[in-house]
Amino acid sequence: MGSVKLRHLPARAAIGAYVLDSGLGKRGADAETAAGLHGMAAQAYPFLADVDPRTFVRVLSAAEIALGAALLLPVVPTGLAAAGLTAFSGGLVGLYLRTPGMTREDGVRPSQEGIGLAKDVFMLGSAVGLLVDVAGERARTAVTRLRPSLRRSS
Repeated sequence: MGSVKLRHLPARAAIGAYVLDSGLGKRGADAETAAGLHGMAAQAYPFLADVDPRTFVRVLSAAEIALGAALLLPVVPTGLAAAGLTAFSGGLVGLYLRTPGMTREDGVRPSQEGIGLAKDVFMLGSAVGLLVDVAGERARTAVTRLRPSLRRSS
């Protein structure tokens, strides 16, 4: 999965702190908050309609806390943390794109109501950037290891 590079730390720290704070803020959410979060998620992802709203928010909170901690802890490989962030932020971008009123008529640009969710596009972009960096590093390492054997065979 790759190690943690100094260049990964700014994105990991900023996003990790944001996601961790979001998860901590959802702990102990009241019934009204749980119903609102669950309702928005179930509208975008109908399979969630059968999940109890309080259970949904407890699981969402735990997932955000775990992801935020993984991003903040440098012992967690960047590839692993970025894979989790890609999945999570991809789901949030889907929520943004599927929720009526969050985008303008073109279905992409945020409406005034959607600006708060539009930040998830930046999280997804950062996550993919981290994954590309880790994959590029692995490819460079593989090529470096292969180079001596390629020279001998020619």
